[in-house]
Amino acid sequence: MHSFRQAVEARDADAMAALLADDVVFTSPVAFKPYPGKPVTAAILRAVLRVFEDFRYVREIGGGADHALVFEATVSGRRITGCDFIHTNADGLIDDFMVMVRPLSGATALAEAMGAQFDRITAEATAEVTGAG
Repeated sequence: MHSFRQAVEARDADAMAALLADDVVFTSPVAFKPYPGKPVTAAILRAVLRVFEDFRYVREIGGGADHALVFEATVSGRRITGCDFIHTNADGLIDDFMVMVRPLSGATALAEAMGAQFDRITAEATAEVTGAG
């Protein structure tokens, strides 16, 4: 089992963040531009822990540097199925993290729920960068 999967299933935000490379790029299923850097990616992942209900991984695909972790969850009463596409660098840290979700109604609910978290995400990421957090 991938160590990131273990951290997520344990809902351990610190362990999740520890697996991110400093130069990780997070590609959201609902945002146009990717988010570069560990502080913002870690803040996004903490927000995901807050908005996803009944989260569970149902399948793990891959090996080596590339993994696909298929999940199911509920967001604002909408069931979603999604996949975390993860690439790890030579040090075993996640340097590329892309999420896709379906159906559209679930993606819309996720966009709204994460949008409500945006100010907190920004504040947490800024605090980490400036050392105030």
